Amino acid sequence: MDRLNNPARLMIVSDLDHTMVDHHDAENLSLLRFNALWESTYRHDSLLVFSTGRSPTLYKELRKEKPMLTPDITIMSVGTEITYGEAMVPDDGWEEYLNNKWDRNIVIEETSKFSQLKFQSETEQRPHKVSFYVEKEHAQEIMKSLSVSLEKRGLDVKIIYSGGMDLDILPQGAGKGQALAYLLKKFKAVGKLPVNTLVCGDSGNDAELFIIPEVHGVMVSNAQEELLQWHAANAKDNPKIIHATERCAAGIIQAIGHFKLGPNVSPRDVVDFSSTKSDHFNPGHELVNFYLVHERWCRGEIEKSEELIQNLKNITCPGGVIIHPSGVENSLHQCIGTFGPRYGDKQGKQFRVWVDKVSCSQIGSGAWLVKFDKWEINGFYNSIAINQTYFTESYS
Repeated sequence: MDRLNNPARLMIVSDLDHTMVDHHDAENLSLLRFNALWESTYRHDSLLVFSTGRSPTLYKELRKEKPMLTPDITIMSVGTEITYGEAMVPDDGWEEYLNNKWDRNIVIEETSKFSQLKFQSETEQRPHKVSFYVEKEHAQEIMKSLSVSLEKRGLDVKIIYSGGMDLDILPQGAGKGQALAYLLKKFKAVGKLPVNTLVCGDSGNDAELFIIPEVHGVMVSNAQEELLQWHAANAKDNPKIIHATERCAAGIIQAIGHFKLGPNVSPRDVVDFSSTKSDHFNPGHELVNFYLVHERWCRGEIEKSEELIQNLKNITCPGGVIIHPSGVENSLHQCIGTFGPRYGDKQGKQFRVWVDKVSCSQIGSGAWLVKFDKWEINGFYNSIAINQTYFTESYS
């Protein structure tokens, strides 16, 4: 909440599975395209929020499997848990709010009367969420019956069915939409309401995000029938909600452009980086481009040219250094010089490089300190290695 001194230029609130993360994209190209766009253009003055049905346990598992960025805020367990930053500090005020007219033991007692309900794994059972699997043909009848029985027991609950199989019971005040409304209220109270907010989803438990006033919304092209039906019944004439023609993260990028919320050309879509120069120097943009050149060089996707190596040296200061977390310093020009022998050594492999948590501060006239995490994929996700690095460049 305190990372930005001013209101966020853009706040993206996105579901994960089949929205930000495309499980049918083996090389995760759409996600990597989004990562490059976010870190090069938005990280310094915007906020990234992940809103997922996953519990903290399954959320952390997904982060180990996919090249995901570190969000500023994480909404988990279908809007029943809000945490901040990489340390995932919980929002105690949200937890206290959800305790109103909620008794988990009563929920379990009443649901035990329905044999069609099968408990999801223990990790998905949370203090303010009880989760089941149920076949589609039984879902509506069970939801109606449970609503009546739980109300008679004095509870005020919300029952959400999504994905054609997942049934979640939450406090009435919970949910992805309510969690977002709570966050926006907190931002407004301190004078930091985001200039623009874009919500992104694909399934029924994302519908609540789209009813928050003043937000823009994108249903990715692969959105499930349940969300499309909700949209047709409730918001088909709302110009602030679109059904993208692109899948997952690519659909989010498309929506940024559609609503004119800011630049939406990912550096990964640029062939010639020399054509992207602007009048305003952006260290994050240069950093992302630097490592994309490194990736393409190692994959043999660009011409092997001494001229390219020299151009990289020409646009970086001879005094620039890279400082490893161990404290070892290396000349930036010396690092560029090591590119040569590595040309094509990752050709034909699923080698990718991306950066996360890019933070820039000017430390002198034309001098910048850039802190970031650098990640590499070397074919399999269990071989992802994080390399926390401090990157200092000086430009005249």
